[in-house]
Amino acid sequence: MTFYILRRVVQATVVLFGVTLVVFILIHLLPGGPRALLGPHVSAQQVHAFMVANGYTRPVWVQYGTYVSQVARGNFGYSYHYNETVGALLGQDLPKSLVLVGLAIGISLTIAVPVGVLQAFRRNTAIDHALTGAAFVGYSMPVFWLATLLILVFAVKIHAFPPEAPQGATVGAVFSQPLALVLPVATLTIVTVALFTRYMRSSAVDSLVQDYIRTARSKGASESRILVRHVLRNSILPIITLIGLSLPAILSGAVITETVFNYPGMGLLFWNAATSHDYPTLMGVTIAVGAATVVGSLLADVLYSIVDPRVRY
Repeated sequence: MTFYILRRVVQATVVLFGVTLVVFILIHLLPGGPRALLGPHVSAQQVHAFMVANGYTRPVWVQYGTYVSQVARGNFGYSYHYNETVGALLGQDLPKSLVLVGLAIGISLTIAVPVGVLQAFRRNTAIDHALTGAAFVGYSMPVFWLATLLILVFAVKIHAFPPEAPQGATVGAVFSQPLALVLPVATLTIVTVALFTRYMRSSAVDSLVQDYIRTARSKGASESRILVRHVLRNSILPIITLIGLSLPAILSGAVITETVFNYPGMGLLFWNAATSHDYPTLMGVTIAVGAATVVGSLLADVLYSIVDPRVRY
């Protein structure tokens, strides 16, 4: 197991280098250049001085090598838009995004696992069809549209929750406004529950037709014991993998959610950096998301072996 984890860490490092290379090249291909950063009225001499000062006159592979070496030392560059280091921005906004995504995933699992198992035990009944229809509606609804509907209903019509997410530079400031957290967390939760429920139902249905379930019932085991000891433990395995693989999708949904609710996290940081052509910040956020995705996949593999002792690497 230790050798497997070390091997995966090495593979994750290679993947991250690949992510930085692709994103670095794509960002350099974006139109605009220094004039998008400095404004349309700067002189050619100012543009040239800016490019020389930031190393943009050197070959692209030299620029990439310099950037990777800086990132390895924890230096993600300097934000032109925020007039602050990218590392400081990530350190400030990443914990708040982790709070938003973590709450959404935790609540989603709490709802999706029992609902999926209930659908499996009551498959092809009215309640199964109703929950399946609700899951399809939630899964197919665009995140920005869902967020707008929640604001319209619960903030504008009912006045139950604020239309804007918590504002503050720290996680403590975010938690100090719990009502303002409800709508952004609910937006991500609804979409994630719809995804997890479908996989949980399918996995539980497959488990219910296995021989070990029939054997347990023939021995007189109660339905609750069959559920906990056999169905739930074997059905949860695909969900563990799904958490790691769906992390990029959840994070991309967080970009839209944070933008709609003005939540001061990584998603809003990425959006503002994209609209202001703040390339160092775009690179820093992309690397952070890529690292989170790789770590999530690695944790899913480790949890797989913990939940199912038969899995050995």
